[in-house]
Amino acid sequence: MRANASLLRRFGRLSSANRRVLAEALISLAVASLAVRILPFRRVAAWMGAGRSGGGCPDEAAAARLVNQCAWAVRSWADRVPWRAVCFQRGLALHLMLRRRGIRSLLHYGVAQDDKGLRAHVWVTAAGRTVMGGEDAPGFTCLATFPAAG
Repeated sequence: MRANASLLRRFGRLSSANRRVLAEALISLAVASLAVRILPFRRVAAWMGAGRSGGGCPDEAAAARLVNQCAWAVRSWADRVPWRAVCFQRGLALHLMLRRRGIRSLLHYGVAQDDKGLRAHVWVTAAGRTVMGGEDAPGFTCLATFPAAG
């Protein structure tokens, strides 16, 4: 109960812009999680590859701030929602939020083989840097990007 009260106090101290981006991140995580749960991978991949983003934010510094703000908001919710929100759901949510802002991002889908079998991982890059999921990405071979790179 105390943890919830603390969260509400911290939420109340945030700027209205941060509250809005947190609300959007929660909705984006819910949409991404639902899509992963009910749609075949090929449909999710087509959705992520559709509508190339870019050109909406000409100022690189402003774009970097927006990318960081959106990544912060997705991370803030991902461990708190009552459903599974791992790299795939987090990456989809962030990719959707960046695309909505006209910021080009790539959703990377990779695999790795280890003693437990084949594992998959998703990470997001924007402006030439990894902005989500990058801590695990070096151990994975990228099979595809959405939208397709090139």
